[in-house]
Amino acid sequence: MPEFHRLDSPEATVAAGQALAAAMRALEINQLIIFLVGDLGAGKTTFARGFLHGWGHSGRVPSPTYTIIEPYEFDSVEVYHIDLYRLTDPGETDDLGLAELPGPGVVMLVEWPERAGDRLPGPDLTVALQVAGDDRRDIEYRASSATGKRVLAQKNM
Repeated sequence: MPEFHRLDSPEATVAAGQALAAAMRALEINQLIIFLVGDLGAGKTTFARGFLHGWGHSGRVPSPTYTIIEPYEFDSVEVYHIDLYRLTDPGETDDLGLAELPGPGVVMLVEWPERAGDRLPGPDLTVALQVAGDDRRDIEYRASSATGKRVLAQKNM
C-alpha cells in the first residue's frame, strides 16, 4: 500500500532520506534497490543526499548526472547513487555494469530508472517525488518486496 507525505522544504526532503537510511540501519539491512522517480527538479538528488548523510557520509553529494554512477563506501554497505537521465537507449546500461551491482552489501539509489527499460532488477522500494509548490514536494513510498515493507514499517515507528 503506498504511503504519502508532504515535504515543506528541501530540508524536509533531506530528512526523509535520512529517515529511510536510519530505518535500514536499525534493521541491519545492507542490500536494497531503491528507485527514485519524479520530474526534473522534484528532489530526487536532495532525497539521495539525505539518504547518504543518514549512512554517515559528511561530504558533498553531487548529482551523478554526468558521472552516471557515484559510489559511497560505508562499514557495512556500499551505496551506488545512479542517475540514468542521460541514457538514450536501455542497452547503454549494459556498458555500465549495472547488472553486476546488486547483491549483499550493496544499496542502489537509481534516479530515472525507466531509462533502463527492463535491464535493471525490480526495486525493493520506489520513492516518487512530485513538485507541490515552491519548496514543497509530495513524496510517495511504495514497497515491492518483503524487505522494502520491513524498511517502511521501521521508518514509521
